[in-house]
Amino acid sequence: MPTEPNSDYDPSLGCKFVFVTGGVMSGLGKGITAASTGRLLKNAGFDVTAVKIDPYLNVDAGTMNPYQHGEVYVLKDGGEVDLDLGNYERFLDIDMTFDHNVTTGKTYQHVIEKERAGDYLGETVQIIPHITDDIKRRIREAAEGTDVCLIEVGGTVGDIEGMPYLEALRQFAHEEEEEDILFTHVTLVPYSKNGEQKTKPTQHSVKELRSIGLQPDIVVGRCDDHLEPKTKEKIALFGDVPTEAVFSNPDVEDIYEVPLMVEEEGLDEYVMERLGLASEALPEGERENEWRELVTREAEGEIDVALVGKYALEDAYLSIHEALKHAGLERNVEVNVRWVDSDEMAAAHRERLEGADAIVVPGGFGSRGTRGKIEAIRHAREERVPYLGLCLGFQMAVVEYARHVCGLDGAHSAEIEPDAEHPVIDILPEQYEVEDMGGTMRLGAHDTDIRTGTLASEVYGGAEACTERHRHRYEVNPEYIERLEAEGLTFSGRANNRMEILEIEGHPYFLGTQFHPEFRSRPGRASPPFVGLVDAVLERASREVEA
Repeated sequence: MPTEPNSDYDPSLGCKFVFVTGGVMSGLGKGITAASTGRLLKNAGFDVTAVKIDPYLNVDAGTMNPYQHGEVYVLKDGGEVDLDLGNYERFLDIDMTFDHNVTTGKTYQHVIEKERAGDYLGETVQIIPHITDDIKRRIREAAEGTDVCLIEVGGTVGDIEGMPYLEALRQFAHEEEEEDILFTHVTLVPYSKNGEQKTKPTQHSVKELRSIGLQPDIVVGRCDDHLEPKTKEKIALFGDVPTEAVFSNPDVEDIYEVPLMVEEEGLDEYVMERLGLASEALPEGERENEWRELVTREAEGEIDVALVGKYALEDAYLSIHEALKHAGLERNVEVNVRWVDSDEMAAAHRERLEGADAIVVPGGFGSRGTRGKIEAIRHAREERVPYLGLCLGFQMAVVEYARHVCGLDGAHSAEIEPDAEHPVIDILPEQYEVEDMGGTMRLGAHDTDIRTGTLASEVYGGAEACTERHRHRYEVNPEYIERLEAEGLTFSGRANNRMEILEIEGHPYFLGTQFHPEFRSRPGRASPPFVGLVDAVLERASREVEA
């Protein structure tokens, strides 16, 4: 393979590369399209990984407001990344690392640090070749050891911040063998007022891509319905691709149905044929079929779970929504998530809370909405409603118990009330001298020892330990642990002197975790605390029927 001078990557790394770009508008679902294709390639026996390119200047997603980019997803190595990597982990059932997320901030920071260290002495450091080289290096290193690497380029073709990445992709195509590279372009196909599918936005988007030097091999049209044959033909004609390379990706009720839709369209078979993988794929009868069985199984009931948070959008708590869905799939019930605004508890949202079968209080930062969360936790404890508290939901459960059971008036978290009379939640000791906000919390996978004979032990199948992902700067204040446990609060999971899991003996299901179990939940491999919550609801309903 040809190489270029001044390059610091190994061109032999990686194998087959599928680049996915988007046109017309953002938020079309190119990540889900890519992840669904990857799921089917994995079903066919291939080792698949993914890279998400985010053209923003942030080094990572850790300091972003969820209203802009949804939840901050945490990887096993502590990388704080875009929620799309969560979709890749769930669809591909893999554990990714921070190396699988490429941002402009990360790339420029690395190149500038090398320049300051003198690695480029004598050279003028420029976008080409230094930035583009670094982008290509990152892609190849993330793909190392796999059969296929899917690379999603965030944003939309034509965005100024995405230009260095598209240029890197253009160079990449020249450096690899033709059969090892595939470009997929996902665009919007809207309807006119008279119900006609319009291809002009797609035509312009492909034209913009080609003007950069990239020719799509596949065009995927996002539309309310399947693309009509004449629509496909028109896109093929003006996009300069074969008609059989134009695929539909219509709207579906659940994102987990997208792999089935992609399979129905034959996108996976076309990808394998173009990449020269068809002869190596498992015969159709031998391919993994668990995904289809999970998604198409008819639910035998439904439950309502109140999610008490401060962000009025699903993407802010996407992994929790998905983990609840996974638990429902495992127990063959539909889980309906009721949004409860913790700021509006006193006014409009209490009815939603009181009518729910279970309550979840998610993680978060800052004081807004904490009063409503504490009220919701008290309701769950006193009314014996199954409860799961995650990170901040764990910490606020400690605050609620300290106030209303232990009689510690003024108990609170030092994060929210620095001068609290009883700071039952306090900052981690190693955080005292930390000044930078980004990437400085307790992050990533850590082990928790589980006390035998507890609810936590039962939930984790009798295991004496679990490994879950963390994202927090505060913890239970060790000075109050003895008092809290003397009054009946059990810390059933610990990491040395850190409290990781709490529960209340005698309650149908009251579990709090300092960690975020939702980040490791998968379809077909649901998170134990979420499955335990669903089990508690079903058991409670069963007892009520018997009574």
